[in-house]
Amino acid sequence: MIFKNANEAFEYYYDKINKDGIVVKDTKALFNIGFEIQNPLDNVISNLNRNWDIKYAEAEWQWYLSGDSSIYRLGYIYGKIPKIWKNIANEYGEVNSNYGSYWFYDNQYKEILEILKKDPETRRASFSIYNANMIFTYEKDTPCTYAINFSILNGKLNMSVMMRSNDLWFGFCNDQYCFSRLQEKMASDLNVNVGTYFHFVNNFHLYNKHLK
Repeated sequence: MIFKNANEAFEYYYDKINKDGIVVKDTKALFNIGFEIQNPLDNVISNLNRNWDIKYAEAEWQWYLSGDSSIYRLGYIYGKIPKIWKNIANEYGEVNSNYGSYWFYDNQYKEILEILKKDPETRRASFSIYNANMIFTYEKDTPCTYAINFSILNGKLNMSVMMRSNDLWFGFCNDQYCFSRLQEKMASDLNVNVGTYFHFVNNFHLYNKHLK
C-alpha cells in the first residue's frame, strides 16, 4: 500500500481494521502489515474524529531528542505526564520506550550519520531498539519498535521502521510524527532531501474502545 501522507494511512487502516481485523484479547488486529508514506513530513493527523493533539506529539519528539528516559522530563516539556507513561514507568520514573534513549545512546546517532556520509549506499545504517538482553526489564514496558533503517536513493533519505506491535489510534499517530521528524533531522544533517517512509508492523491493532 502507498499513501500520500500519514492521515491517509490512518483513515485507510482505521476502516480496514474495523472491517477485517481479527479479535485478539481487547483489540481487533491485522498482522504483518507494511505500507509506504510518500511524503513523511505531511505528518499531521487531520481526521476530525481522532482529534489528534500535535502539541503532545511535538512534546514527545522533544523528549526523545533529549535522550532522557525519565517521564519527568516529558512532564516538564508537555506540562503534565500522561497516565499511560505513569503506569509503565519503573520506581525511578524511567521507561524503556523513550526511543531517543536508544538513538543517542553511546553516540549511536552520530555513528550512523558518519556511516551514511562515508558510504551513501551502505546497508548498515540501522538503529537497534528492541534488546533481547533487557527482556527481564520488559514486563511493564516492552518497546514496540525493533529497528529503524536508513538508505539514500536518488539523493533522498528513505527510512524503514519495523515494529512488533502498533496501536493505530495513539501509537501510530504519535510514532509516525516522531519517526518522520527523526528522518527529517537525519536528512538535514546529511544535507539531502527527505524520501519515503516505510512502516511495517507485526500486529497493527485498535483497542475495542476505539472501534466504530
